[in-house]
Amino acid sequence: MNAIVKSMIANLHAKPDEASELVDEVLYGMTVQIMEDIDERWVRIQTAYHYEGFCQKDNFIVDKTKTDTWRQEANHFIIQSFADVLQQPRIQSAKMMTLVKGSIICSITIDELDPEWAAVQLVSGEIGYVRKKWLQEKIPENSLSEQQLRENVVQTALSYLATPYRWGGKSPLGIDCSGLCSMAYMLNGVTIYRDAKIVDGFPIKEISLEHIQKGDLLYFPGHIALYIGDHLYVHSSLGGNEVTINSLDEQHEQYRKDLATTITAVGSLFCRYTH
Repeated sequence: MNAIVKSMIANLHAKPDEASELVDEVLYGMTVQIMEDIDERWVRIQTAYHYEGFCQKDNFIVDKTKTDTWRQEANHFIIQSFADVLQQPRIQSAKMMTLVKGSIICSITIDELDPEWAAVQLVSGEIGYVRKKWLQEKIPENSLSEQQLRENVVQTALSYLATPYRWGGKSPLGIDCSGLCSMAYMLNGVTIYRDAKIVDGFPIKEISLEHIQKGDLLYFPGHIALYIGDHLYVHSSLGGNEVTINSLDEQHEQYRKDLATTITAVGSLFCRYTH
């Protein structure tokens, strides 16, 4: 059975228990597959990027037809850290809900709407309004040049700078290392594996460190970072408590020896140089 997330953030747990480990967050408007009905409160789900866990049922609209339609028609991401959906296209209007960066929404055309504003359809079918510059049209996979995609991925990752570290998180409220890297790619039309490892069946392939370029991924034991060029990388650092930039260059003030000396792999979407 297919379902759409109707909460701002749906927590994905390791067990059907609120006290269990948070393994991921599924954001508003994302679609999931319901794999198993556990009890009156919990279901086991699989995300569109093949991650599995347990979620509370009240996070979803469960309806195959609606989900299929939403998947085809929900054509925009929220790119502002937080965006209020308002009842009217004016600042003073009442708020319908708040969405975080990465949420999926359906943009609709309304004649004679102020160009500052966009009309959006919520999962519930209600119509609301957000500032147009807070929306980004979904980028179809393979539609960007290599150079553009590399640049976009870096800029997207950097837009999360100073976001607090949250185990299992992937929003501006809190994000973990693989959440940061997977969102940087997802917002640019590419689905990569959600954890700190290279997995067959996903588009990241191993390359040698000497061939690393901006937008490639650095893997460490239990950690992942995104390379931004000039020996620098951005990552959601448990040690630093937030999304931050560090360096592989031991002469640099942002050098972290514990990471620079424990690289286990380098991964790239653009695999001319296989390992």
